[in-house]
Amino acid sequence: MDFLNKTVIVTGAGNGIGKGVALLYAEKEANVLVADVDEKRGKQTVDLIQSKGGNALFVKTDVRFEEEIVRLMEIANLTFGRIDILINNAGISAFKSPFELSIDEWDNIINTNLRSVFLASREAAKYMRNNKEGGSIVNIASTRAIMSEPNSEAYAASKGGIVALTHALAASFSEDRITVNAISPGWIETGDYSKLRDIDHEQHLSKRVGRPEDIARACLYLTAKENNFVTGINLIVDGGMTRKMIYEE
Repeated sequence: MDFLNKTVIVTGAGNGIGKGVALLYAEKEANVLVADVDEKRGKQTVDLIQSKGGNALFVKTDVRFEEEIVRLMEIANLTFGRIDILINNAGISAFKSPFELSIDEWDNIINTNLRSVFLASREAAKYMRNNKEGGSIVNIASTRAIMSEPNSEAYAASKGGIVALTHALAASFSEDRITVNAISPGWIETGDYSKLRDIDHEQHLSKRVGRPEDIARACLYLTAKENNFVTGINLIVDGGMTRKMIYEE
């Protein structure tokens, strides 16, 4: 899987999964556009990449707004001359009772998590369609698109929407040789991994909690040019949790 000089845009790359994804593409010698609303964290990701000899650029972006996404894609194309890969990772959550969740909070989650995926995919595809080999888009969904805990309505709706939007875009962009896939992570620990308990790991079929690099490696697979037969899928990366029957004995 060769990503040398490919231009990769990662939204929400200031921390967590997005940061892990950006670091791995940089390690594979891609040009990485780090997009995040948090300027401090976004620049820290770029500094880390550059300290390891990678090539990265930070663009402050609030993915809720169309004009900022348009600007992000323009900067990427002007800087590197092309856009090859887009990872739609930016997302927020608010776990509140549906009786207490305000419509403004609902709209904020939907606009950040779901509408941004449509806007960024559309704008990136305008450039990708000019590439001889097309391009690749990966949308970070969640296993919460197919299973729930209480008080997760807005987040679940946004992630379920991402899964549906993914296969719709895969169909729409197919003539332009652009693959579109989703990844649904399960428990991916973005904090102090050493503080996890044995029971946290043991409840997974994999016998461990996930790390950001698990999702980053899945992104590499889905965006490698030799894997362009794979499009429209939702790849669940969750240590087997959604396939585990959970009954108390």
